[in-house]
Amino acid sequence: MRIVIGYSSEVNYLSSMKKWIGIFFLLSGSILSAQNPLYIPPTLSGPTYNLNLQQDSVQFFPGLKTQTYGASSAILGPTLILEKDSTVAMNVQNNLADTTTMHWHGMHVAPENDGGPHTIILPGQTWSPSFQIMDKAATYWYHPHLHMKTAEHVVKGIAGFILVKDAEEAALNLPRTYGVDDFPMVLQTKAFDTSNQIIVDSHEDSIFMINATIDPYLDAPAQVVRFRLLNGSSNRTYLMGFTDSLTFYQIASDGGLLANPVAMNRLRLGPGERAEILLDLGTMQGQTIEMINYCEELPVGIYGAQYPAMNQFATLPGYPTNPLNLYNYTMLTINVVAPTASPVTSVISSGVTVTPLLEANANTTRTIDFGTTNPGLNFLNGPFVFNGYGFRMDSINEYVPLNNIEVWTLNNNTQTYHPFHIHDVQFYILDRAGNPPALNEQGRKDVVLVAPFQTVRFIAQFSDFENDTIPYMYHCHMLPHEDGGMMGQFIVSSTIGIEQGLGDAKSIRIYPNPVRDVLTISSDSMIDRVNVYTLYGASVPVPANGNKLDVSGLASGFYVLEVEHENTIRRIKFIKD
Repeated sequence: MRIVIGYSSEVNYLSSMKKWIGIFFLLSGSILSAQNPLYIPPTLSGPTYNLNLQQDSVQFFPGLKTQTYGASSAILGPTLILEKDSTVAMNVQNNLADTTTMHWHGMHVAPENDGGPHTIILPGQTWSPSFQIMDKAATYWYHPHLHMKTAEHVVKGIAGFILVKDAEEAALNLPRTYGVDDFPMVLQTKAFDTSNQIIVDSHEDSIFMINATIDPYLDAPAQVVRFRLLNGSSNRTYLMGFTDSLTFYQIASDGGLLANPVAMNRLRLGPGERAEILLDLGTMQGQTIEMINYCEELPVGIYGAQYPAMNQFATLPGYPTNPLNLYNYTMLTINVVAPTASPVTSVISSGVTVTPLLEANANTTRTIDFGTTNPGLNFLNGPFVFNGYGFRMDSINEYVPLNNIEVWTLNNNTQTYHPFHIHDVQFYILDRAGNPPALNEQGRKDVVLVAPFQTVRFIAQFSDFENDTIPYMYHCHMLPHEDGGMMGQFIVSSTIGIEQGLGDAKSIRIYPNPVRDVLTISSDSMIDRVNVYTLYGASVPVPANGNKLDVSGLASGFYVLEVEHENTIRRIKFIKD
């Protein structure tokens, strides 16, 4: 990283100088004067992909090396190139001294292949899922997802890009020569101690890097280039732009290309979000421009702004003195060099057909309330929760019938922004605070940044995959929030809650399902007998009062309610929360 003087009136020079004082002290007085070429991860192509999760080290600073994690690399991992409709085999070898998982973020795969916290990889073991690529062309990524260890494993270095290609994308005149005019960029910040070691849970994340490169520069050709941006930070939101507010064009969001390029000079990315942008450098050969994080324009309540909460007295340890908060700074220096032999010279005028789901076709609506169990001024330290409860591995929060089209309402009742991520599906944002989403948020998404005291609604369809025992996750993608319990899980199934037996299947209903305390049975006729069983067939005694069963004493999980009436036995699956 370096201080850049004199390139733009938009950079607050005094603020920049103040911002770097902390870094200079961190480096024991040694000033970084030289820039580093942006590291471009190597690629892997299928159908078989081998990833070796390993412990290694990187020379970030003079003196001691930094201990890191990586996937077949000292830090980060190779970019996986996937083709839509192909079938791939992933071999993830865990050579760490710790249990981990591997999640394919944003991809539509079966829950047993999703790599959530239930699908662990023990040290020395290899996890080998195989699945068909059903996703549209877009920029996805992979990272560990072990409960209470996600932040540690990601911050220490395990993360990599996934680039899906398809016929729609191939038909467009886009830059797509990897590392030449098509550049992957993972944006991250890290905190280091005086021994140059990474501090996992720290708000003194004062070192910014792209692709694990501190103070990076890129030689980019004088033509239209494509940046695939991923916010891989634990907490920080970025508001990126270029020198003199240069116009660029967003062409894709989390899960695919947009209907049309969106011209902009600022792009906000919350943790976990991705965007693909086009930058026209055709007339700029020989010039140098900067990619800038415009922190000074971030609203109060967002991690990276002057105040991370609406209540300015609420704070985080180390946050007020972190030089990356509030002040604008350079993210990347771009040296514009000669064009390639076959340059893309114009920005596409249109993208792909985007057909959002219609709210009128929704089968179900759900509400997720963001909250905290720590209401004092120390609330920013968490824990944050959904619907009043922290995450439990043995508790299913939502049941989703297979093929359901659902509207989810996200109510952020806290004083800080949260990036909400859901596994399994891509969704379409219906509205923010009752208003239509911005043009660049009208495509497929799997992360949405929800402002304090704001409501966001999205619509999604849960198709193709079901599993009665392995759930999908939804969670805040601020990794300390996720590890601290701001996560829930849902089962997608075609059988849960469906009555099995002879006669009129509509004559018996149970509610609520999932149930926490009392399960009510509704029937049009006399009930002769009721039994409760585990999924393995063991009988479970529960107190009954008429048509109400007290299930509060049951452990969380799946059960079968067996009801006999009119000489017919019906069995209904239910979830004890």
